[in-house]
Amino acid sequence: MMDKDKPFLDKWLDSDFLSNRMDRRSFLQEMGRITALSLSLTLSNALLRPVRIDAAPKFSSYPFTLGVASGDPLSDSVVLWTRLAPDPLNGGGMPPRDIPVRWEVAADDRFRRVIQSGTAYARADLAHSVHVEVSGLKPDRPYYYRFKAGSELSPVGRTKTLPAPDAAVSAMTFAFASCQHYEHGYYTAYQRMAEEDLDLVIHLGDYIYEHEPGQYRVSSGSVRSHNGRQPRTLEDYRNRHALYKSDPHLQRAHAAFPWVVVWDDHEVENNYAGEIAEKGEPRSQFIRRRAAAYRAYYEHMPLRSRSMPRQASLQLYRRFHYGNLVDLHLLDTRQYRDDQANGDGWKPPSRESADPNRSLLGDEQERWLLRGLEQSKARWNVIAQQVFFAKKDVRIGSGELLSMDSWDGYPASRDRILKFVTDKDISNLVVLTGDVHSNWANEIKADFDRPDSPTIGVEFVGTSITSDGDGFDTRSDIKRILDENPHIKFFNGQRGYVRCTVTPDTWRTDYRVLPYVSRPDAPISTRATFVVENGRPGLRRADGGSSLETIG
Repeated sequence: MMDKDKPFLDKWLDSDFLSNRMDRRSFLQEMGRITALSLSLTLSNALLRPVRIDAAPKFSSYPFTLGVASGDPLSDSVVLWTRLAPDPLNGGGMPPRDIPVRWEVAADDRFRRVIQSGTAYARADLAHSVHVEVSGLKPDRPYYYRFKAGSELSPVGRTKTLPAPDAAVSAMTFAFASCQHYEHGYYTAYQRMAEEDLDLVIHLGDYIYEHEPGQYRVSSGSVRSHNGRQPRTLEDYRNRHALYKSDPHLQRAHAAFPWVVVWDDHEVENNYAGEIAEKGEPRSQFIRRRAAAYRAYYEHMPLRSRSMPRQASLQLYRRFHYGNLVDLHLLDTRQYRDDQANGDGWKPPSRESADPNRSLLGDEQERWLLRGLEQSKARWNVIAQQVFFAKKDVRIGSGELLSMDSWDGYPASRDRILKFVTDKDISNLVVLTGDVHSNWANEIKADFDRPDSPTIGVEFVGTSITSDGDGFDTRSDIKRILDENPHIKFFNGQRGYVRCTVTPDTWRTDYRVLPYVSRPDAPISTRATFVVENGRPGLRRADGGSSLETIG
């Protein structure tokens, strides 16, 4: 038990607290806290439980079936990840014992110059995953790493540290991606991403999908199938993560670059909000499901120990400094939000959605973001998050029709950020977004209800890796939507990822797209390029096309 939980337990044991003076809402809130605390104590006890150690393991088959990965890089440190899973889709196929795993970090891919080495333990309680936080590395350097368990050697991964926080950096190149439904297509986008020369990959969520086989159908058809039922238990989520991690192109992209990851909704359930399920599942039951999903997510991602699930929650919002060039503020727009207004979906704005007390980020995360923006000394301030930030009204003519799951459903949260950026004169704001399975480029207005208000930043929305199948270049109604929203400058509905090249003077964004994902080995091309100039918020098309070229 953590010390901060004792006052709560004392309060619970007090007779006044248990009296009938508590209203229903307060009772449900406190019961949710009790459930979360119970899960936290159960998890803590499990992780502290002594287990047998197998110092000379023998495996039924190759144990590194899920590859290797690195992530959360700092200027002197990086996380190395793997999981021992000789039978990955059936619980892993490992005995209930901890396994020593040797790790090495080298300056070259043949390991002639080993920089550091050591032994970690693949913990049975953590699905035999390994999270090694290697420190003492030099800034802005590539490194190679590998693992050994028993007589088995893992694939070799390549990672890279960040520049020193105060270093003068001339350039950074990274990609961001999201939404990789396993059934909807081949991960050719990751095959092509691994061929790029990148410093970093940012994944903005929907790393897995929770649907049962064939539940989410698309016009281009399913090319492969989910395993098992819709996940609800820890074992279910572990098996689903293992299925996704088994893809060779995803493994190749993980092994090529360090990743910074955050979730959206499908890592648990579509459009859940905080502790509230999408379709009325009892809160205590959903909290248990969410705790299982969060733990499986941690077990399969290159995250630091500070992100270990605690009290049925997991700390994912965090900040990275790429020298003096970029401050990356990574948000979690799912775990702390209030429930969607108006029953979710596409709805007109209402008194409920406009309630200034509603939040997409939660009070603590919002304060953290604003404090980081104000204290930043970097040239570019990047907010990497999940759901559409700019206003997007899809009702043509009078009235508005907005997504209640996006920032449009939480306008007070967005307005507080826009006002802060304007009042504090935060320069070079760039928002990176996933979720919507299509490419968009937006200008961020100081007031989206006044189209003539100043532009204070830009938003680049990235398409899916596979979700919704082959996709399309344009759509007949897009011109009308863009006319209705003049701050939206570009749309494309193909699959792929977004590549960004940043210098002190310019930000360049390339929308990298595939013609199909229903067949393997699709070629990659750049559909559009936008440039933002230092000190001049706004989008400039840099590839010769017009902003509305997609209309045809």
